[in-house]
Amino acid sequence: MEETLRHLGELLLASIPTMISLLVVWGAYRVIVYGRLQQVLAERHSLTEGAIQKAQAEIASAEERTAEYERKVREARADIYKTQEAYRGRVIEQRNLAIAHARKQADEMVKAAKASTEQEVAAAKGTLQKQADTLADQIIESILRPAMAAGGR
Repeated sequence: MEETLRHLGELLLASIPTMISLLVVWGAYRVIVYGRLQQVLAERHSLTEGAIQKAQAEIASAEERTAEYERKVREARADIYKTQEAYRGRVIEQRNLAIAHARKQADEMVKAAKASTEQEVAAAKGTLQKQADTLADQIIESILRPAMAAGGR
């Protein structure tokens, strides 16, 4: 067993330079690589976070511009609808005026036609009355002539 302990002691003694070398490499790694690596990672993280924040700001700005654009489009549509409605109103007003004018002309034409018809009826009645008087005179004369001729004989 002593020999095993002695071999173990020799191994431990032989591993001391390896341990020291390992500690030196670990220390050099911490000083040279790890510190710089942490610095690069922190810088990358800040750049990434900055890019994310910038992207979020750009997205918010784009959303605001989109909302403004949509608002302007709604206003433009409303203006167009108002203009169309005003135009329709003018067209309807002009149509109503044209209809009223046409009705007035038609009423005047109907009145003129009625007056003309009444004049024609009055003239026809006058003519018929004259013809009736003439026929009555002719009938009376034709009835009385033979009676007078017979009475005068």
